[in-house]
Amino acid sequence: MAVLPDQVIYMDNNATTRIAPEVVDAMMPYLTQFYGNPSSMYTFGGQVGQALNKARQEIADLLGAEPGEIVFTSCGTESDSTAILSALQTNPGKNHLVTTKVEHPAVKNLCDNLESFTGRKHHVTRLPVAADGTLDLQRFKESLTDDTAIVSVMWANNETGVLFPVEEMAEIARECGILFHTDAVQAVGKIPIKLRETAIDFLSLSGHKLHAPKGVGVLYVRKGTPYIPFMNGGHQEHGRRGGTENVASIVGLGRACALAAEKMAEENTRVRALRDKLERGLLGTIPKSLLNGHPSQRLPNTANISFEYVEGEAILLHMNQHNICASSGSACTSGSLEPSHVLRAMGVPFTAAHGSIRFSLSIYNTEQEVDFVLATLPGIIAKLRTLSPFWEDK
Repeated sequence: MAVLPDQVIYMDNNATTRIAPEVVDAMMPYLTQFYGNPSSMYTFGGQVGQALNKARQEIADLLGAEPGEIVFTSCGTESDSTAILSALQTNPGKNHLVTTKVEHPAVKNLCDNLESFTGRKHHVTRLPVAADGTLDLQRFKESLTDDTAIVSVMWANNETGVLFPVEEMAEIARECGILFHTDAVQAVGKIPIKLRETAIDFLSLSGHKLHAPKGVGVLYVRKGTPYIPFMNGGHQEHGRRGGTENVASIVGLGRACALAAEKMAEENTRVRALRDKLERGLLGTIPKSLLNGHPSQRLPNTANISFEYVEGEAILLHMNQHNICASSGSACTSGSLEPSHVLRAMGVPFTAAHGSIRFSLSIYNTEQEVDFVLATLPGIIAKLRTLSPFWEDK
């Protein structure tokens, strides 16, 4: 099956997504015609403020929240830091945090820094995961103490797509008087979320994971939750986050959330079917390959597969020659020889962890693209294995 040189097969949507055409259309007037400051008292700025209010409502609708609980930020990382640091400041007598061993670096590295580099002696409990990437609720319950200020657990893992029972965990935390935050960057727009029916206090999302621009995010703050801003400044966001709003991107995020609500059924049917076809095809035709993560307790778009005795970086380079975009679960692409901390936590064998590839699909992927990957990747793996000193089937 031939692919045109300029035709990119993009299967790295957990890294970032294309901006939806409808989102671009919604943004353009606020990059050109309606450029007023939304805080201004005159009509030219006031109408921009109305656009922000509409976006806030669209985001709240997708999350099952109230518009007043939506705080605009620059990204998911800022939202994560804001939630965790706010909880520590509003609970000055508590120094314990609970998280997992498989969090995104936005949470993982912040917790590492809090434990190592701050004046206060913060203590972090990092919950382990099972071989399929899932969490043990009983172990979570046992980790909570009178000194726990906040729990921060991702809704869906960015590498494996494994879903965590954050709604149940939030209820347990609430019963203990502990604040609960979830990094839902990968989950929002892919699975139904109804925050008003949960005990979740903080939730983070990022625009570029659901077909909105980079550089815009949201922190959900449940009404009545103690809160101290991370970004101090003007009165923007009702004093909860200083700085003039990124209007065009916020408008785009609102439109993207409205689209996500419309397309969620497709995410969980057609996209899931494409993911399953890709997964079955690769596991069925490539020997010594294995799925990383729970077979069903996952996002509908994500498949993380290890190919033993080959390096993920080499696989990606060969895939790139065919215009196929995916990610390696190995950190070797960032200059480290160590495999992903997520796969290490799951106990994935060394011979497989280095050869893990994450495929993450979107509504823009097609069956033709899946067929091309299935026709191309087995040959790449076979070629690379002939070069491996560990491959015995030569």
